[in-house]
Amino acid sequence: MKILDESIAAAKQAAIEVLLHNLRGPYRGLPRTAGWGYPEPYTRDLLIASLGMLLSREQRLVDAVRKVLTVLARNQTERGHIPSLVHDSGNRGASDTTPLFILALGFYRNVSGEGDFLEDAARRAMRWMDYQSPDDSVMVAQLPTTDWRDEQWVMGFGLFVNTVVYGYLRLYGEHEKALMLKSLMSGLTVTADKRHKHVHDGLRLAEKPYFALSSFKMYSNERFDLLGNSLAILTGLTSPRRAVKIIAWVEAECRELRVKGDLALALPPNLFPYIRPDDPDWLSRFDRYNRPGMYHNGGIWPFICGFYIAAAVAAGRMRIAERNLKALAEAVKMADNPELAFGFNEYLSAQDGLPRGQDWQTWSAAMFIYAAECVELGQTSFFDKIRAAS
Repeated sequence: MKILDESIAAAKQAAIEVLLHNLRGPYRGLPRTAGWGYPEPYTRDLLIASLGMLLSREQRLVDAVRKVLTVLARNQTERGHIPSLVHDSGNRGASDTTPLFILALGFYRNVSGEGDFLEDAARRAMRWMDYQSPDDSVMVAQLPTTDWRDEQWVMGFGLFVNTVVYGYLRLYGEHEKALMLKSLMSGLTVTADKRHKHVHDGLRLAEKPYFALSSFKMYSNERFDLLGNSLAILTGLTSPRRAVKIIAWVEAECRELRVKGDLALALPPNLFPYIRPDDPDWLSRFDRYNRPGMYHNGGIWPFICGFYIAAAVAAGRMRIAERNLKALAEAVKMADNPELAFGFNEYLSAQDGLPRGQDWQTWSAAMFIYAAECVELGQTSFFDKIRAAS
């Protein structure tokens, strides 16, 4: 076990205090998404945050995960879809809430030892996911702005959502489906003008080590999705050799971004290259909400950096993981409110490194805990089991 240095240990303790502060919000006593700006219990945020909450060694946080899962199961639709707000059964339409529910439920079962907890809800959620494939395969598709990126278009077979599906298929022993999904995702993206019937849309790129952001028929988006590729490493979708290549590629590309003045911090952006006004995938709305290096268009998201650090651990690149964890410990100090010792802000601008979102974001704090645990233990809790099955 590695002993964490004082700055990381202090940030980890501060993260637990943030989570305890956010434990009960104004909506049926469910956790808040952020300390002040987001009082609502957003489903995807809290399910992702469950990774750190379950490893916090704080029983109140573990109990909160159980409550979130229980209320979500109660508000699940008849067909199995999980709502976007934990307390609101009518708030629907997200592509990632249902697979994240299945995955987080499996993680909670591992911690609690309750192997059949919410079994009916899990079966209904998996049945819902079975119907999310437009060609009746295991690979699921989505509409724009339906995953965590509400200001970015990810259309068709998106990397992030399918990595979560792959993860839960392995976790629940659905290995035949998992192998089929891995095979489909590992196919090359279709770049020819004509698509042959026997060729399925894949997410593998011929000349780059990482998976594409999305693909559907003749259309693909080859920008780098840090969250999706980190999960591809953590779940074992990539081979160990390819995982090392992806981490090395990220580090090299980030050095180039810093040389060009497009990256101020020693942490990777969520998406690059950034979408610019003269690019074909630029939308007029981006000018106000999603400028290059901002928000979903290349912002630095602490929760995603937590996944990246864990992915580096999974790839055996411990020095890179440790270096990024130290950088993240400094980044989570930055706050919109200057009175806060730790901001755990929502995201930071890539070009100037300044906080741009809400302070005391639940998933920012939780994923710092998870990343610190991974580095301290030299293993990726929960995901080690999934990779072993891969």
